[in-house]
Amino acid sequence: MKYGNAHLAKVTIFDTPILRSLLHYGSIAYLKITGWRLEGQLPAIPRYVMIAAPHTSNWDLPMTLAIVFAYKLRVYFLAKHTLFWQPAGIFLSWLGGVPVNRSKENNFVEQAVELFKTNNQLIMIIPPEGTRKKVRYWKSGFYHIAHGSQVPIVLGFIDFRRKVAGIQGIFKPTGDFDADLPKIMAHYAGVTGKNPELTSEIDEGV
Repeated sequence: MKYGNAHLAKVTIFDTPILRSLLHYGSIAYLKITGWRLEGQLPAIPRYVMIAAPHTSNWDLPMTLAIVFAYKLRVYFLAKHTLFWQPAGIFLSWLGGVPVNRSKENNFVEQAVELFKTNNQLIMIIPPEGTRKKVRYWKSGFYHIAHGSQVPIVLGFIDFRRKVAGIQGIFKPTGDFDADLPKIMAHYAGVTGKNPELTSEIDEGV
């Protein structure tokens, strides 16, 4: 399906025959050997935005992929449309990349919302901090995509201190971002990133 430059690949790494099974069992073995364990159950719903936090290191990507493969998830992520020039674009799409135009004339939130409207099954994973650098508050894109699409936010996490990763609940956005964001961030109090000094500040009073 397309909206502007946004579209979903028909086949991705997450549903490629044989490879999917190899990556699933390989990820489980990797997590076990390295002392990691998964915590929490995936919701039995076909569409949602999954946030991955905290995001403080390049190590977050391979860990996220290992977790996704272990859970047998089929996920997509947003990326600038300019990265999808051939042949790199084919590879990015196969990895689950969704090209979106982030110019002022092409609201990327609206593009993502349209993807949810036109697909009965869609899991979109978004790091709310948007960068490995320390930020005071998370970016609002993930929230507005979820609210605009009328889908819940699944709270994914990676705790490097405890070596635990997984799912710690579901949050249904009300439409009041300023009120909801502290409640969402409160779920991550005590969750430690690879580089703790870069972890976003949490309002633990909520």
